[in-house]
Amino acid sequence: MRLYGELVDWYSLVSRPKEYAEEAAHVLALLAAGAEGPVETLLELGAGAGHLASHLTATLSCTLSDLSPDMLALSRQLNSDCEHVAGDMRSLRLDRLFDAVLIHDAVGYMTTEADPAAAIGTAAAHLRGGGVAIFIPDDIRDDYAPHEEEGGFGADGRSLRYVERSHVATPGSDAVAVDFELTLRDGEAVRVEHDRHFFGLFDRATWHRLMQAAGFEILALNVFDPFAGEHAVFVGRKT
Repeated sequence: MRLYGELVDWYSLVSRPKEYAEEAAHVLALLAAGAEGPVETLLELGAGAGHLASHLTATLSCTLSDLSPDMLALSRQLNSDCEHVAGDMRSLRLDRLFDAVLIHDAVGYMTTEADPAAAIGTAAAHLRGGGVAIFIPDDIRDDYAPHEEEGGFGADGRSLRYVERSHVATPGSDAVAVDFELTLRDGEAVRVEHDRHFFGLFDRATWHRLMQAAGFEILALNVFDPFAGEHAVFVGRKT
């Protein structure tokens, strides 16, 4: 995916850390409500540029992992006091336990059922008993509909505008294609780039089954979600 590699220098114009403050507060509320015992340490898998984590570090000692070295480099600039580890959320093993594990929208890149099963297994392998894991895929099959979004910012003589178009899910497939059209402006120079991503699409029952198979108790917490209806949130306590 070019946005996390050759085009990563533009990523700061795709999203900004301040946009994640509400979601971080929601994550902290879920952890407080769901965990047995204090929550002081967190492992985030697929942390990307660290925008969400930047709002958690005042409360938690965070270890941040991502598959892309370029995205980790961005996160190190933002979250210099955090440990950063390059790794695949499906196979990473750090041989230590945390009070909480978070996988935000990066879990959407798991495109076959074996992929989220492995990522959930990684979360379980890094949690103490009574600790909590949170999984936040952008889309689940139960509620999915093709959609289009726009965004982007400008700063320091450069600007980026993107159009994100998700497609109709292919029958019999667990993956859906999402196209990003990126208009990049640097001074007077303008170019348009295309980046195609594939996201997994699993129903709520599958998420619950995979979590239970990994040793999680599914939690339904009475915690206000400022983004209710925009994404799914699955919370499990390690038994």
